[in-house]
Amino acid sequence: MPVRARDPWSLGGLLQVTSYDTIQGIGSYYLWMSMSRRKHDWEKLSDEQLLKQRLSSLRVKVEGTWLEGCLSALNEELQARGIRLRPHAWISSEWFSPANVPGIAMPFYLAHPRLMKLEKKMMLEVEGSTWSECMAILRHETGHAVQHAYQLQRRRRWQQLFGPSSKHYPLYYRPNPASRRYVQHLRRWYAQSHPDEDFAETFAVWLRPRSNWRTRYAGWPALKKLEYVDELMAEIAGERPLVTTRERVDPVSRLSQTLGEHYQKKQAFYAFTPPKTYDRDLTRLFSADQRHRRAQPAAAFIRRHRAQVRQLVARWTGENQLTLDAVLDDMIARCRELDLRAPGSERKLVVNFTILLTAKTMHALFGPSRRKWIAL
Repeated sequence: MPVRARDPWSLGGLLQVTSYDTIQGIGSYYLWMSMSRRKHDWEKLSDEQLLKQRLSSLRVKVEGTWLEGCLSALNEELQARGIRLRPHAWISSEWFSPANVPGIAMPFYLAHPRLMKLEKKMMLEVEGSTWSECMAILRHETGHAVQHAYQLQRRRRWQQLFGPSSKHYPLYYRPNPASRRYVQHLRRWYAQSHPDEDFAETFAVWLRPRSNWRTRYAGWPALKKLEYVDELMAEIAGERPLVTTRERVDPVSRLSQTLGEHYQKKQAFYAFTPPKTYDRDLTRLFSADQRHRRAQPAAAFIRRHRAQVRQLVARWTGENQLTLDAVLDDMIARCRELDLRAPGSERKLVVNFTILLTAKTMHALFGPSRRKWIAL
């Protein structure tokens, strides 16, 4: 089972990578760490002050950070597969690979630990903050870059397997978690959102060293896509890319919005108004009986364990932590209004409450005729 790096800004964190993400040259990591500690005027600002800064004023770069190591490992994987493309990378507001540009934009917050801390506070999670997560996303984005570089979407077989690349890109998609027509790489069944994402996810599974995809997807319709990618990459191995532009779309140096404006928009995109249908479940788990009036309030119990439970349920279900946090807020409010108490074993209550939140989330995602639309 993969071991997640705890802190990519410490040498110990960098060395705790998955079995398939190897690190070479410990000395270079000391160099990266020393370089990544480049001083910035905004480092010691309060969160309130930092949110007033413009993205362009951050002056963060890929160069001299741990992200260079990730890109170096990615290039080694591409070289091992005979792929000549080496995607260029730059810092922007989010992860993306622009259309017809064989490169990768990386989010600003990964370039400095202070920005990671702010991202964690504002979004409750930091996407790509460990070595293994960053490599997983880089492989996905490289799938886009390879598609752009070699114009793969023009091939008839590509279109037959993945669909038309020209299909409208949705703001939200509605996945079928039980489908075996798609690989499962990034969270939230991302391959189902668009033909381009389907290819990028399939490519990422194929590229990952020792992924054992033939065994993992044996009997799945998705195996045909993986076999096609394997054949296609063998065909273009050693070939020069058709598109070689080094354009950088929306680099952070040109982004005029403040961090506060950036997070306001990002939070609104993932906003969710939970239905108030938890009373029956909450009263089963907790108690309104006067005999338990001396027990701790259920609202306080949920507040104390919300971060742990939210992270676990997000990991198991693929749901966004901001969405889960909105549900938890509503549950806390209902517990307070119903004056519920949390008697009995704390450990057992944590387990049961985690199961309750997981069940509610899975019902929203899997329930017949009410499968959830997920923000792309």
